[in-house]
This record gives sequence, structure tokens and C-alpha cells, in this order.
Amino acid sequence: MTVELVPMRDRENFIVNIQAAFKKAVVEEFGDDGEEVIPRADVEKSFAEKGAQVFDIVSDGKIVGGAVVVIRPSNRNELSLLFVNVDCHGKGVGSAAWRAIEARYPQTKVWETVTPYFEKRNLHFYINKCGFHAVEFYNPHHRDPNHGEDDDFPGGDYFFRFEKSVDKTR
Repeated sequence: MTVELVPMRDRENFIVNIQAAFKKAVVEEFGDDGEEVIPRADVEKSFAEKGAQVFDIVSDGKIVGGAVVVIRPSNRNELSLLFVNVDCHGKGVGSAAWRAIEARYPQTKVWETVTPYFEKRNLHFYINKCGFHAVEFYNPHHRDPNHGEDDDFPGGDYFFRFEKSVDKTR
């Protein structure tokens, strides 16, 4: 699978697709309560973060997903959002997109990301496919310092934080 990272072309399409991709796992785990799984305001906030780069993931001329990465002067960068369109799950798009992100930012020393505890596909993907390590588990007794108490996320306050140290000697 070959993918290309292209600067986001259509903001509305990106938001609709990420909401659909994130909703799939939430509905499977908790059922459908009709609520937005990842609120539009949260996606927009990720676009506006200092150092944010927003990409469509494109394969054979078709948008198959998207990503938001935050590039920092310290080279301790963040994978803020990554999604694969629902109809493209299980086809290697995510792995190819991650390889493209790493190749685009070779100066990165550490990548960071978070994912909800119930997202089994994400846990498998980040640990087994991308080489991340779980380094922290956010919960009501150990809250994510980047989220307020009023934030309403599926799965509540339970998130894994992952890091991937990039070894430049290999």
C-alpha cells in the first residue's frame, strides 16, 4: 500500500470522515447514543494548535484518511489525530500512513500520542504495528493534564499515553 500525505484540502470532509471513523469503535463498545464522538470543536482545536500540520492521507488519488501532527522545536512531536476512513480499515492504510509521517519528520526524537482504553484496534496498531510503548494510563486518579474536568470523551477519563523513541543509530 502506497499513501501520500497531502495538506488538507477540504476541512469539512476531514471532520466528517474523522467523526465517522472514531464513531465506529464507540458504537461497537457502548452503542449509539446519537452524540458526536469527537466533537467538531475538538477537531478544530487540533488544527489550531501551535505547530499543527494537517494532512489528508491519499492513495490512488482518493482520500483514505487524515492526520494531524504537532511539530515542536524540541523534536518531541505529537501524533494528535490519525484516522483511516471506515471503508479502508484493515487494508494497511494506517501503517503506510504512519511510515509516511515518520519519513516526513526524520528529525523527530520522540513521538507521543494518546488513545482511549477501549480502542483495541488502536492499541494493537500503536504497539504492534508502529512500535509505540504505553508510558502512562490516565484515569480519574491520574488525570491527563491536557484535558479539563469538563471534557466529555467516550470512555471518560481512561486513556493510554504512548511514546515512540526514534533511535537514529539503526
